[in-house]
Parts: sequence; structure tokens; C-alpha cells
Amino acid sequence: MKVLGVNALFHDPAAALLVDGVTVAAAEEERLSRRKHGHRPVPFAAWELPELAARWCLEEAGLEPADLDAVAYSYDPALARPAHTLGLDDPWDHLRQEYARRAPGFLATALPGLDPGIVRFVPHHLAHAGSAGLAAPGGDTDVLVLDGRGEVASHLAGRYVGGRFEALAAQSLPHSLGLLYEDVTAHLGFLRSSDEYKVMALASYGTPRFLGELRETVRATDDGGFRTDAPDWDALVKARRPDEPWTADHADLAASVQARLEEVLLDLVRWLHGRTGGTRLALAGGVALNCVANTRVFAEGPYECVWVQPAAGDAGTALGAALQVARSGGDPCRPMTGADLGRGWSDAQLEQALRTAKLPFERPADLADTVAQCLADDGIVAWFQGRSEYGPRALGHRSLLAHPGRAENLERLNDVKGREQFRPVAPMVLEDRAAQLFSRGPLPSPYMLFVHDVEPSWRGRIPTVVHVDGTARVQTVSHADEPLVARMLERFAARTGLPVVVNTSLNTSGRPMVDSPQDALECFGSAPVDLLALGPFVVRRPRVG
Repeated sequence: MKVLGVNALFHDPAAALLVDGVTVAAAEEERLSRRKHGHRPVPFAAWELPELAARWCLEEAGLEPADLDAVAYSYDPALARPAHTLGLDDPWDHLRQEYARRAPGFLATALPGLDPGIVRFVPHHLAHAGSAGLAAPGGDTDVLVLDGRGEVASHLAGRYVGGRFEALAAQSLPHSLGLLYEDVTAHLGFLRSSDEYKVMALASYGTPRFLGELRETVRATDDGGFRTDAPDWDALVKARRPDEPWTADHADLAASVQARLEEVLLDLVRWLHGRTGGTRLALAGGVALNCVANTRVFAEGPYECVWVQPAAGDAGTALGAALQVARSGGDPCRPMTGADLGRGWSDAQLEQALRTAKLPFERPADLADTVAQCLADDGIVAWFQGRSEYGPRALGHRSLLAHPGRAENLERLNDVKGREQFRPVAPMVLEDRAAQLFSRGPLPSPYMLFVHDVEPSWRGRIPTVVHVDGTARVQTVSHADEPLVARMLERFAARTGLPVVVNTSLNTSGRPMVDSPQDALECFGSAPVDLLALGPFVVRRPRVG
């Protein structure tokens, strides 16, 4: 079957394409439109049809809309109920449901030749579950989905057996761990449904002194669900305006909510394991992007293996919906082998982009060695290689790289990106060296979705990537999967003795991650970056004076 998956309702509009159970392409709309999700006014932030992403997916496979056997839409309006009956205050709910009902017509208009009759609605949390259970390596697995909301629920627990999902528990709205975390994100002065990762980072600066209050109101239940009767946030800590500095009280509130989320998540995981006795767990939903909580599930939970969908947020439901429809049609869906599912360019196309920009460039005999030398000399490198990543993490295809051995490089990189100084940057490390430097989290860890304790003997050697709590969000790199990145790391290690390079996303504040060569050239031109590695070519920042 040829199945196009579409997410276009809450946020993170995206498209994904499967052909005979193989994922051919997947991309978020923001990468192509250059309009970052969460930074547009409601309701338009939510209701953006991924036209550009869908067209590109079809082009990548050489297909026309009329060639599709099905379009899988990751929301089922037939299951939805008015928001007020769910205990939610959502003034846009009626229009949202109407938009979803009309989605087949909207898609047929956006993709001329598409038969609207082939659009199939897939329940939102089942789409999340498919993105985890049908994409995870290793076969049958238990699945836990947690996010803000779907049609009428905020959570789904179950298992895949022989490619078919068996639901074991679901939590009805308004109780939602995702919405709870969104609430505290807004209370702390950050952007709701966009900046939750900032709360996770801020939590490391505080102590969970409000944990007692939260344990009384946020708790797991004995049926596999939970209750989130949140306290009066203002009674705990006065709300922070976005233009105000954060205080120790704000950090303590973040730490308390983070700790309670982890505790409840562990309760849910143990309940699910008690029902299945399984050894493997796959996670999806926006909450699964909380890498601190993921690590606690791995380290303290009952599962031998924990796998997290790299596009765990709503973007991933485009892939999950397509996987569900393809599997129900009889296709044996192939697990993900990497997150590099987005756009890529040939060397000739990259060279033409450089010539069009009239920039001096060179093609070194050994790109990895040239970049390693720049990094060893404390240069910042914009790294643009292969196909772009599906999901929010830069995984060595659209990255900013730097030397990890200088503590001041954290401030330097945050200044380059124009973001808060309390936010950490991540290490990419050679897979065969990772266990020497990092512990507690799972290894290998190719998708940067867990945190690891940095071994004490290494903390002073790689201070840029060590967070205030002594952890790092690690990406391991193998020669088999990422030979160019691995060689660059080897050459850097040969010069410095450090098998680690700083890796953060190639973008600046408020902008989507770089996707095209033009995006990369614009970012290089506007940010204090020393070298751009664009495919096999390098562009150097001219020296002043």
C-alpha cells in the first residue's frame, strides 16, 4: 500500500509516506514553511495543513496524489466531544472539530487528484501508539502514550502483539499529565505547548520542595490511569512574566512538577508491566520528549528495554497513523532505522547553492578531518549533511558543533542561538567510548532522548555538556549508522583526547531548525559561526583585520 500520514490539528503539522510498509519520507511542515510551531497566534498555530510536507513526501517517492491507496489522518472527529463536557476551557474547540471533519476536502484541494474518499481517520492516541509500537525495533512491545490531549483522553496504555494493538488503559480528560506540564510552563512565563523543555532544564536548578502538595493532587490510580487535580499555582509561587528573570522559587516549582511527573510515570509503567509481564516498552506522546523522565523509567522501571519514538510529539502521529493504516491493510511495517527521513540534496545541488550565493568555498580531501581541526581550534561549525531529521532533535544532520572542553562555550553557544543561559547543550559521543564517560541511561542512545550521569572523572574534561545536576543528554554515534560523523569524532579525539563534540540544533531563537541549503547559508550569514560544512564543501568565516 501507498499511505500518506497527516497530522494537522493540535500542533506540529507533519506528513509521512509509507510504501509497502517502508517509511520513505517524513517531515514537519515548519521545516519547509519556515514558520515555527507554537510561535503563531491561535488558532492558526494548530490548524495548518502540512501541504508542503505532503507534496514533498510524494515527490520523494515519485508519486502523484492519485497514486495513493490511503491517507491516514491522526485524529478521529467521530470520537470527539465538546470541550466543556470534558472539563476543558477551549474556545476554539467547535471550530477545531469542524476543521477535522472537513479535512478530506481540504486535503483534496491541497493535493489535486487526491480522492477524498481514501482519507481514513485514526484515533489520535492510536496514531501515537503506532509511531512507537510499529516503528520500534525488536517486534512485539508494550506501549505507553502520554500527551496533552486527544479526542477525549490524554493517555493510552497497551501492547502490540503480532502487529495488532491491544488497549489496556486510557485516561479520560480533563486529567492530563501533559496539560499539567503545559500549565506550569505558562505559569513560569514560558510559551505553552512549546517551551516545556525549558521547564525540564530549569528543574535541575531547583529542589522539589512543593512535592508534598503535588503528591496530594497528582496521583496514579489502580486502574492504570491517574488524576491531575492541580493545586493553585499562585498559592505556591507567584507567576512569572515572560520578561522577568526566574528565581529560586520558580526553579523549585519546576523541580517539583518534574519530580511528580516522574513518580506518576513510574507508577503507570509498573501497572502496565504488571498486566503484561513484557520486557520491552515503547513510549510516545509529547511527555515522552521529557528525557529526564525517560531515564528514570529506564533506570528504575521493570522493563529491560525502553525505546522512544524520535518524533514523539504530535509530528510523529503522521507516521503512526500511516503505520496503523498500512498494517491494517496487510503490510508488514518495517521498524525505523534512523530519524533522517527529511529532505536531502545532491552534491551538485549544494555546489550550485554556493555558487548562486557567490561565496568562496572549498572541497577538502577529508571533510571530517577539516571539521575536526576547526573544532579543536575552538571554532563553531554549522554541520549540514544528508537528509534532515524527523522530530525535534538535531542528530548530526542539521547541527551546530563545538569543543566540549571549555566551560565558556555553553554561554557562547547560547548567545549564538539567542536563548536562555540556563539551557544545556548536548554531547555526541562515539558509541564504543560512551560507557567510559556516561552511565545510568541506556547505551547506545542514538536519538538523544535520555539523560546520562557524566562520570566524575570526565566532568572537568567536557564541562560544556555537563548540566548543573551532573547529567548530559547523550547521542551515541556508530560507524555503521553515521560513518561521516563517527570519523569526525575520531579525528577530533585524536587531536584533543576527547571522543565527544558539542551538538545542538542548527537554528537561532524562534526559527525552525535549518532544513535546506538556503536555510543553512542564511543561518551562517547571520550567526557568529566559524565554518559551514555543507555536504562535502566548507565555507569559512572571513577573518577580520
